[in-house]
Amino acid sequence: MTHSTEAFGREHTALPGTSAKGSAPRSRPDRRLVLSLLLLALSLAAFAALCLWMPVPMADMQVYRAEGAAVVNGTNLYGFTVTEWNLPATYPPFAAMLFVPTTWLPVPLLKLAFMAGNLALLGLLAHLSCRSADWPRARGSRWTVVVLALALGLWLEPVFQTMLYGQINLLLAVLVLWDLSRPAGARGKGVAIGIAAGIKLTPAIFAVYLLLTGRRKEAAVAGASFAGTVLLGALALPGATVDYWTRAIFDTSRIGKVWIVDNQSLQGLVARALHTPQPGMIWAASAFAVACAGLALSVWLGRLGHEAWGVVCCAVTALLITPISWSHHWVWCVPLLILLAADAPRWVLRVTAVVFLARSLWLVPKAGDLDLHLAWWLQPFASPYPVLGLLFLVAVAVRFRPSSPDVAAATRQGRPSRIAQVGRPPRSEAGISSRD
Repeated sequence: MTHSTEAFGREHTALPGTSAKGSAPRSRPDRRLVLSLLLLALSLAAFAALCLWMPVPMADMQVYRAEGAAVVNGTNLYGFTVTEWNLPATYPPFAAMLFVPTTWLPVPLLKLAFMAGNLALLGLLAHLSCRSADWPRARGSRWTVVVLALALGLWLEPVFQTMLYGQINLLLAVLVLWDLSRPAGARGKGVAIGIAAGIKLTPAIFAVYLLLTGRRKEAAVAGASFAGTVLLGALALPGATVDYWTRAIFDTSRIGKVWIVDNQSLQGLVARALHTPQPGMIWAASAFAVACAGLALSVWLGRLGHEAWGVVCCAVTALLITPISWSHHWVWCVPLLILLAADAPRWVLRVTAVVFLARSLWLVPKAGDLDLHLAWWLQPFASPYPVLGLLFLVAVAVRFRPSSPDVAAATRQGRPSRIAQVGRPPRSEAGISSRD
């Protein structure tokens, strides 16, 4: 990724220890990598100690295990609740089929497996984020960034909650980002997005993104892949399939209350700001406007060749317009932060990192229905992620407006910027990998 001096109005500073061309003395990256590994060891030790000290019920993992058991035992997939919070199954039948292996392990071992798996997925998500942003250029520096992302990213609130709940958010983000960061024309590109949408519907927005950016073949592959997951679910669980697609999918009360601070979507923000549990048409109109504007911005960036920015903007748009986006759904903060580290002023990166580290949503009064009666000045603390998401979309739109230096430079050169180019094979001479 090129570093424009106009990026967010300031010149971007390079990764410490690297030159403007991304090169560095051989000894320095090695030393930083060792220090990063030591920091990762300390981070993992602290996290393990915290898990031993506090209860870790992994409620969502228990729901997944119950879904897998329902498939094995032939019981009603959408008729049970588990854990002390009475949580039901909310994913399509295809997802329940994938959860069958969770029934093969006792709960303690399954918890360890989820912890280890999510840790590995966090590292993979950081790697894919660096590849998508093509930053840093030096191989040694990139590994250092990935290790640092593991050490520090573990404490980002969305990632931390994903680990403690035993969630699959990191898996879905990895499927989507791996698919989108592959070279144009790669065989089967779009399949992983369709599978992710088959597990949980929200990633389907990335198939729309592919379509609107002119990649009709990849969009069709994603759509066919998604249809295949629905067909597999119908063949294996016909009753549950009918129940899900005709009833359960429309019953948002199964998921949870939209106004609690846990919900970091636009609907949650509007409900709390208006002090109403049902924001109705006000939220619907707001969500429609944000969906149109966010997708238009994502498509504009994708067509310019700023694929990394387009993908992150698309993810933020999806998180905003979804009726319920629990705080742990915002694991897209990892690609967002790495993108900001690659191509934004340091103060923007630091402020964004603080928002995802601060956990302000858990500090506001929220016992009972206090979420609905917060003072106006507490609203940003109760809705940090949707506020940040809206500001991010506005800032990106301003930076990449048609008259901006970034867009003008790309137009003068007659080609997109040095990010994975839409609809074109990657150019090895530009330093973009052609490997999957």
